[in-house]
Amino acid sequence: MTPAALVVAPDKFKGSLSAAAAADAMAAGCRDALPDCRVTAVPVADGGDGTVDVLRRAGARLVRRTVTGPLGADVEAEFAVLGDTAYLETAQACGLRHVPAPGPATARTATTYGVGQLVAAALELGHRRIVLGLGGSATTDGGAGMAVALGARLLDADGRDLPPGGAALSGLAAVDLNGLDARLRDVEVVLACDVDNPLSGPLGAAAVFASQKGADRDSVAELDAALTRFGVRLAAVLGADVAGRPGAGAAGGLGAGTMAFLGARATSGIDLLLELLGLPGTVRGADLVLIGEGRLDDQTFAGKAPVGVARLAGSLGVDVVAVAGQVAARPEALHAAGIQAAHSLTERAESMDDAVRRAAELLRVTAAVAVAEWAERRSAAPRD
Repeated sequence: MTPAALVVAPDKFKGSLSAAAAADAMAAGCRDALPDCRVTAVPVADGGDGTVDVLRRAGARLVRRTVTGPLGADVEAEFAVLGDTAYLETAQACGLRHVPAPGPATARTATTYGVGQLVAAALELGHRRIVLGLGGSATTDGGAGMAVALGARLLDADGRDLPPGGAALSGLAAVDLNGLDARLRDVEVVLACDVDNPLSGPLGAAAVFASQKGADRDSVAELDAALTRFGVRLAAVLGADVAGRPGAGAAGGLGAGTMAFLGARATSGIDLLLELLGLPGTVRGADLVLIGEGRLDDQTFAGKAPVGVARLAGSLGVDVVAVAGQVAARPEALHAAGIQAAHSLTERAESMDDAVRRAAELLRVTAAVAVAEWAERRSAAPRD
């Protein structure tokens, strides 16, 4: 019998393993279960936190810069370069990992200024195409900080520059684009984004995402009102309603800011990354794809990397099995996404802390069990 061809394509296991480390552990588990199998490891991301690391594994060159973090302190950030394209990850500059204690105050004042500095760094290196991965941000400033870093001015009624953060946008009276970096006119900016939320309102950036960044009920309402005002002023200056476009609310409204100030267009982050990583060609002809992430739950099905991989595999008629730190997704949701079975590390751990501490070991063991069970089902299935 021809050895089984397996593809392992996990996202990161947040708080324990990078996507690359997860892929290595899962590949080892595949070989434990089927020693003669052929395994191809392709760590994946959806444009959010971990994207730069995945691209590095795929051969990208990394560029490091010191930029302003979400709370104003310097942070070290990297972006990836492949050909003439710079791949920037929002979370590198203003991710939640840079906010040790998220709360209402940080949610109101966190800035995307560092994202603008990364864009400027890419421009300085001569890149004419920039892909900006949206996700994992600590910010809800509509991309205002990014715009200021690139030369725009956001002014109050007295002509003074607004302070950083989304809450300050409640005082926005004028937008001055005279100083905006002229090099942006000759650059294509693509947003890797898998949410279609508008800038504000019940489904907007503040209402849906700000509580994950430390905002309480009052600050969510304050941020939403400020983003609404921001959207109105952008429409007045630009003559176009970017606030209502799908993806405008991504990364705390950074989607709207990049559309307005950088002329960006949004595309599916997971589709873009999977194509860039060559996954369609890798999966075609495989017998099984093993996907994974830290927690497989209902949020996974809103454009996250594992489901993107599962749908790709399903379209090519390839079996899909999931291995996650926790599995909290409904069985019907798994089935609808084409995932035939899901296994969790917590089934073999003494506690959640134990699962995090021994993630690589448990992932290898769990992947081996998942593959062995898949192979058993395959051998028992009737042959044509």
